Amino acid sequence: MWDEELGVCLIGCGRAGMIHAANYKNQIPNARITAVVDVMESAAKRAAEKLGIDRWDTDYHEILSDRTIGAVIIVAPTDQHRQIVLDCAAAGKHIFCEKPMAMTTEECDDMIAACEKNHVKLQIGFMRRFDANFQEAKRLLDSGAIGDLVQIHSNTRGPSKPRPWMYDLKKSNGILAEVNSHDIDAIRWMAGSDMDSVYAVAGNFRNPEAKAGYPDYYDSVLMNGTMKNGVNFCIDGAAYVQYGYDAKMEIIGTKGKINVGRTDRDFVRCTTVENGQSTPFVKSWMTLFLDAYLAEDTAFVDAVRSDTQPKIGGIDGRMAVAVVEAGNRSIANSRVEQVK
Repeated sequence: MWDEELGVCLIGCGRAGMIHAANYKNQIPNARITAVVDVMESAAKRAAEKLGIDRWDTDYHEILSDRTIGAVIIVAPTDQHRQIVLDCAAAGKHIFCEKPMAMTTEECDDMIAACEKNHVKLQIGFMRRFDANFQEAKRLLDSGAIGDLVQIHSNTRGPSKPRPWMYDLKKSNGILAEVNSHDIDAIRWMAGSDMDSVYAVAGNFRNPEAKAGYPDYYDSVLMNGTMKNGVNFCIDGAAYVQYGYDAKMEIIGTKGKINVGRTDRDFVRCTTVENGQSTPFVKSWMTLFLDAYLAEDTAFVDAVRSDTQPKIGGIDGRMAVAVVEAGNRSIANSRVEQVK
């Protein structure tokens, strides 16, 4: 049991990190953001100023011995997750790690083992499980409202141009990891089963400048597969679509279907003589899932304080990485791959 106020340090002060930090500033009972870390000094200083705190560092090792910090939120680049988690676990810090969990399943296994050995919590940032609409879709599915589950189609398409480091699959694992990890986890959750096999095709259609240096980079992907329980699924992913942030799911059963996820920015539709009918599109995940981010951060603190297992743990993160690995092998080898 954790009886004191939980001091939290953010490691990685980018967009997603600052959403978490804002939650810990004043919205979560019994927890508070007390420090931030970013390798860029200007980013760390700017984040600390915005959050109204004094403590900032450029090296996360500086906070490991601080007993007032009981937990860390890791939003650093994926290829750094393993080492940060191992060091923070050894220092007794509870850990919230954003997706993707790591670059390989072997790294995930190391992270899980380190947290178990040091008796600290490990939660992975799959916020769609905390979104009220996705939770209602799960409830309807489990209630038998659409009969037996047959297929799940899920897509995430992001509007932003990838950052240069994302072109290198050795650092990013591609958009299957950076963009579609959420789809993978949400499908596993909805189906109540792990993925068994996948077949994926991909291409670079929007970022021609990356082709020379990174010929295997892709900004568009389709991945079909079968779950261990026989359910079929399809994932459609894209980066730099520009028109908006597009995340939704269609769940098909023997007696009906469920659609979840919205693309309208507001629930307002305007019709005029000049422009016809229009509805503003959702522009960013930063606004679409704000309530879900708060819910997952609150759940993490609850797990720490009550000494219970997080709802989304290391195994969930590992399984998503395993599917990404299989998908990338399928793209490279042009064949069906088993999820290992």
